[in-house]
Amino acid sequence: MKSPNLRSLPLALALLGASSCAVVPPAGTPGNELVLVEGAERIHWPRRYEPDGATFFVHNEIEVDAPVEVVWGVLMEATTWPDWYEGASDVRLEPEGTMLLQADSVLRWRTMGFSFRSEVVEFEPPLRLGWESRKATLKGYHAWLLVPLEDGRTRIVTDESQFGLLAVLQSWFPPGKLRRLHDVWLEALKERAEARSTTTARSAARPRTRTPSA
Repeated sequence: MKSPNLRSLPLALALLGASSCAVVPPAGTPGNELVLVEGAERIHWPRRYEPDGATFFVHNEIEVDAPVEVVWGVLMEATTWPDWYEGASDVRLEPEGTMLLQADSVLRWRTMGFSFRSEVVEFEPPLRLGWESRKATLKGYHAWLLVPLEDGRTRIVTDESQFGLLAVLQSWFPPGKLRRLHDVWLEALKERAEARSTTTARSAARPRTRTPSA
């Protein structure tokens, strides 16, 4: 049996990545529309980004002791992400001058050592957020789902589906890096949301001082 030709591996990976990227039209366009499945705990995937057919897929979730509106508010503050999440830097939002994510936002940022342009595709406050990132070597869709729980807590689900050369490498080297970073992101989001929820609750419970009437 012949040993694999390692010299041809980079070319094979490049061809595989390029071919998989080429078949993914922009999310929300014909052939890659959002699939609006029923169920509050199911992601609305663009058709071509559904996980079963993806080159690379990662799932993370966490439960947070804070209301869904508080969690959503923290997540929307994209320009602050580098202050509390190690995986994000150089974050800018378009339209220029905006500080919070919104339905027409374009996110320019660095993560995983690469610069990305990510465009919001789904925006349903305070429950659903999804953006698409497109490069020559990667097509990716990152979905967020916030599920209100009965006790006033929130379950956060964040899933990412990818195609392209970087997606191939993602599944090989280094193993688990993106999953680990998303876990770090969720833990930091949990800490920040719970702290904000506690502060809000204390402020609401504080007795108001009445001003004596003249």
